[in-house]
Amino acid sequence: SSDDIRKVMVFMDKKKKETPIIVQCGIYAIILFVAQLISSLFPASFSAPAPLIGMILLYILLSTHVIKLHQVEKLGDFMLGLIAFLFVPSGIQLAGSMQLMKTEGFKDIVVSIIATLILLIIICFIGAALIRLHARLAKSTK
Repeated sequence: SSDDIRKVMVFMDKKKKETPIIVQCGIYAIILFVAQLISSLFPASFSAPAPLIGMILLYILLSTHVIKLHQVEKLGDFMLGLIAFLFVPSGIQLAGSMQLMKTEGFKDIVVSIIATLILLIIICFIGAALIRLHARLAKSTK
């Protein structure tokens, strides 16, 4: 039937768009290499970490459709799965500093909450500004 053919076509289309992991690694490596080059251009008084610049570059490349999501999605999902594993040493070190946490823990929690809220507010304002800028640019190109 036509529904079966459509399902097969959708399956084949999804299969066709899968990018090999080695290519995805290459895309991430190139982005990080360029980010490192850009980071080295900043003065020593204002250091910009290459991974942060890399994330910004990846966002720009994805939003301008220079890189398609399916070209980096599989490796990105894999790396997201590793995040919990990478933070285990921090948790172990925190448990080793339990005496310090007993005396200073409340202050640390309050500072962390305040810093997180400030960061979220700043991100919201920057996001809103970027959305307005994108709308203006889209309107001016029409």
